[in-house]
Amino acid sequence: MFGSALLLLMIGVMCSMAVPAKAENIEKATWLWNPWSLVHGSQETLEFLTDKQVTKVYVQIDRELSADVYRSFITDAAELGIDVYALDGAPDWAAPKGYLQLRQLLDWVEQYQKTSSGEAAFKGVHLDVEPYLYSGWNTKRETVIKAYQSLITEASVKTKQLNIHIEADLPFWFDEIKYKNAYGTGLLSDWVQKQTDGITIMAYRDTSDFITSFSLHELAVGEKLSKSVTIGVETGETDEGDYLSFYQEGEAVMDRELDQVYEQVKSYSSFSGFAIHHFDSWKIMHP
Repeated sequence: MFGSALLLLMIGVMCSMAVPAKAENIEKATWLWNPWSLVHGSQETLEFLTDKQVTKVYVQIDRELSADVYRSFITDAAELGIDVYALDGAPDWAAPKGYLQLRQLLDWVEQYQKTSSGEAAFKGVHLDVEPYLYSGWNTKRETVIKAYQSLITEASVKTKQLNIHIEADLPFWFDEIKYKNAYGTGLLSDWVQKQTDGITIMAYRDTSDFITSFSLHELAVGEKLSKSVTIGVETGETDEGDYLSFYQEGEAVMDRELDQVYEQVKSYSSFSGFAIHHFDSWKIMHP
């Protein structure tokens, strides 16, 4: 197993340019939303990840899928230097009883970690909740924000007990959302950064200037807090506007724009790398 994994890594290094090409020692991540693809296609997935020099994967947790599938994939990924995080979340997790879904995830991860030592274990939990897509965001925003903060707090406490990292996806405009409740007062993005080990900014635009400008506040806060900040971009087709994704432009343009972003943000100690959303759309992206 190790020999084939090493061969894949060597092929990936020889055949692929990093994103960005000039960067060194930065993470490159992606979201893998369909874990069932790993049942029969884990080798193909690993080949793609090594070819693209990915170092971190957020893998969706489906409790109906055998833990052995995750165990096998994570072990093989570890041999290639790829960290795997347990991914889950939905807008209704910010609903009044949404915390129950979080607890189901954390209970599953806890049981998995107990039976999966060493390289087979998850490195952390990665939450993608997006509470602004929940119906109550426009009618009961203060209540939804507080529920979301409670969710993040509970996840932070539990992952510390499990001795693994906790990360969260944030829209770039959360630094404009204020809160005033039992958790204090301030900007929502700042609060989330304080509670987590790292965030991924969904800076979904297709030009370097916008991607960079959308990330600067979080990078500055992350630097003060000694927290990591990953900059995420979109590759999927969307009906919300072509400017949100690199779907139309292709991978070469994306690489070029991320090179330019890197040059503008590399001085921030909080900058940890880029995340490409998501595996399936990236895989079929035109050059």
